[in-house]
Amino acid sequence: MFVRPFRVKSNTAIKGSDRRKLRADIAAAFPSLDADDLSELVPNKEELNIVKIYAHKGDAVTLYVLHKNPLFFELEKRLYPTVYALWRYPALLPIFRTWPPVIQKLLSGADLMLPGVVLPSSGLPHVQQGDCCAVTVVSNRAPVAVGTAALSSAEMLSSGMRGRGVIMFSLYKNNCYYGDPFCMPGICFQMKGLEPSSTLPAEDMDALLLQCFLHALKQKVKKSELPLLTSTFLRNHMFSCCPSGKKLDMKKSSYKKLSKFLQAMQRHNLVRLKELTKGVESIVEVDWKNEELRSFRAPEEADLEACVMDAGEGQTPYCPPEIVILYSVSARTEPLFLDANKRKGTILQPSEVRNIITEYVKNNELVNENNKNYVSINPTLCDCLLEKSEFQEVDSLKWDDLFSRTLGRMQECYQLVFPGQAPVIKKGHIEQIDISVASRGSNKKVTLIKNLEVYGLDPTMVSTTLQHRVQASTVLQPIPGSKDKVLVQVQGNQIHQAGSLLLDYFKIPRKYIQGLEKAPKGGKKK
Repeated sequence: MFVRPFRVKSNTAIKGSDRRKLRADIAAAFPSLDADDLSELVPNKEELNIVKIYAHKGDAVTLYVLHKNPLFFELEKRLYPTVYALWRYPALLPIFRTWPPVIQKLLSGADLMLPGVVLPSSGLPHVQQGDCCAVTVVSNRAPVAVGTAALSSAEMLSSGMRGRGVIMFSLYKNNCYYGDPFCMPGICFQMKGLEPSSTLPAEDMDALLLQCFLHALKQKVKKSELPLLTSTFLRNHMFSCCPSGKKLDMKKSSYKKLSKFLQAMQRHNLVRLKELTKGVESIVEVDWKNEELRSFRAPEEADLEACVMDAGEGQTPYCPPEIVILYSVSARTEPLFLDANKRKGTILQPSEVRNIITEYVKNNELVNENNKNYVSINPTLCDCLLEKSEFQEVDSLKWDDLFSRTLGRMQECYQLVFPGQAPVIKKGHIEQIDISVASRGSNKKVTLIKNLEVYGLDPTMVSTTLQHRVQASTVLQPIPGSKDKVLVQVQGNQIHQAGSLLLDYFKIPRKYIQGLEKAPKGGKKK
């Protein structure tokens, strides 16, 4: 609605009676707000304006603006909150979550389509068609858009999560707002309160460095590994000891450089450093009897990846979906299923198909009398299962061939069942997670991972985890020609690490991952 500039009809200060009426209308529309909340949203003596506008399509809209920040707008006598109001009260509306690249599509004027909606472990929010709802991105609970549900929750699931989900009315950074919403006075503070932050002051970063250093020496480094390159020690040991929700950053400490930090540790007689090759330092000795090291107790939550399984605030850890392959009765095979009252479009499991076909063969006495391993072909089977070139040549089929031909001429479907959610059935063959390696420039390779969303995996979460595992840069990119999918790009050939993450950590079955055979082979070069 506010994608394009609008025309302002009037901008007037609100009257006392209109202020009271607005407060009553908000209370009626959003009963979860108490008296204190209403007084904060519609204060008695602060600047509050009524701005009447015409949207680019001619819709007459009334904005209620507090200190130049629009908090509510009224369309066709119905009141809607803006994202400013939702930043103050994030739980005011039912929330749908989506991937960050989808927001760019919404800013261009598109509605939120159901394939772009992330299904949380608790299931979709309960909404009816036309209910007002908010949209957030994965890993941030701050709403970024407001709209109305195009379908009820039950209808969304029964449609296989296809089609339009939320009709967009207002998004952050569109023409409804007078400035950059992330820089507005007052609102900026509340927005930051909703965003995760890992930035620490220098004193705290120094303490975090010491904690990770001691933890790595006590539980990660083995005597057989010495001498150990200082860069390897930081990358393979210290980073893995960083607590979840925090980020180890040497440049934000008072030391600024790893060499200065390790020299300080050497002065405390914790380690001894030596330049084994020119300009490259190594840890050659660790004083395991040092009192500070012996008295150190590692925190329980030390694995950086421990936080990765969390899908967000209030979400349960990720569990892989149960995937069931199903088949839909097609127009060509429908005559075989009429006796069982199964029409075109009916979804069946392979075992049900087998039972119905077996019953059809027996009822029509098609089992070959001389060899019961074969089934005689009648006109119906001929039309449904045989190619035109086989009409005059094939008069019987083996049982296995009969079943495989039947399934081959039906529409393949698949059912995804996430823990605690209603099953979702989608037509077509399920896409595998694709891992591949591409060349960038003359001698650079990158690993590309796509189709993570099919299995309910957050590409941002996978990207961050791989970044810490392999200590390489990662990038998220929209997939050309796909509306709601994101490509994870990792520097270098990281197929082995990506495969290990998906197989061992997220427990995705190997048959749903393709490209693992392209991992670099171990061994010495000749």
